[in-house]
Amino acid sequence: MIKYVLFFLVFVFVSPLQSQVSDLARIEYTFFPQRESDNSFRRLRVFAKYPIKLNDKGSYLVPGIEYRNVNFIYRDETDFDTNDLERFSSFEASLAYTFKMKNNWRFAAQAGGIIASNFEGEGIDTDDILFTGSIYFVKDKTKEALPKPWRLILGIRYSTTAGRPFPLPFVNYYREFRPYWSFVLGVPKSNIKFRFKRRNALQAFVTLDGFFANIQNNRSFTDLTTSEERIANNISMTIVLAGIGYERYITDHLVFYTYTGFTVINDIRLRNNDQENVLTINDQNSFYVRGGLKLKI
Repeated sequence: MIKYVLFFLVFVFVSPLQSQVSDLARIEYTFFPQRESDNSFRRLRVFAKYPIKLNDKGSYLVPGIEYRNVNFIYRDETDFDTNDLERFSSFEASLAYTFKMKNNWRFAAQAGGIIASNFEGEGIDTDDILFTGSIYFVKDKTKEALPKPWRLILGIRYSTTAGRPFPLPFVNYYREFRPYWSFVLGVPKSNIKFRFKRRNALQAFVTLDGFFANIQNNRSFTDLTTSEERIANNISMTIVLAGIGYERYITDHLVFYTYTGFTVINDIRLRNNDQENVLTINDQNSFYVRGGLKLKI
């Protein structure tokens, strides 16, 4: 039960909150091998968004695009073909609208479409297409001269990726509690961070990560335990990761970062159209590293 909840949280929350509210662009690379297996996971992720000012009252339109390329080296022995299950891509386009409210609150609404698949067939299938929508409220006190600046994000988000017919709430709370020290409580990431020598920062964190994609040519196989015929329609991965990270502010807005750690939960599986697990590929915890560049407001 816990794994299914975590899976839902990954794909409902990662997109809107992983980049936080201040990231305008990012390019990053992720790698981790699979213990007790020759499998490995590599991902290239690139996204950008551009705020378009609508008026002098703080209203903006924010179009965004994102591309993910996942190379999952699948070397486990199976009774079905895995050659086209090693490369997955996703393309996302989104549009957000935000404006200021009373008492220093800001409202935002975002809608987006995603195409995520192994693209082994011809063209794009209906099952490759996913939709997301979210609304949230932000109260940001980080730019004011307060002893302990803070930011609170409250909202709800719906995603057809998770296969659930209802939205889920989220909460993200940031606070600077001592000079050079801050923390974040929320999903998909909680951390405690220390800044030093002005342009450097270290943090300890716990975070969620993962991916989801359609398999255009469904795979059928026999369950060795139950002797039942199974059909795999999509692939997903859920990770809960704990580790440490380093950030180097090259300029006030351009940041190099690297995170490394060990997975607490590492669950890669094939699922059917009812979002039921039909084959667990690997659930052994392993080393994890991620790094890249991000452009911040």
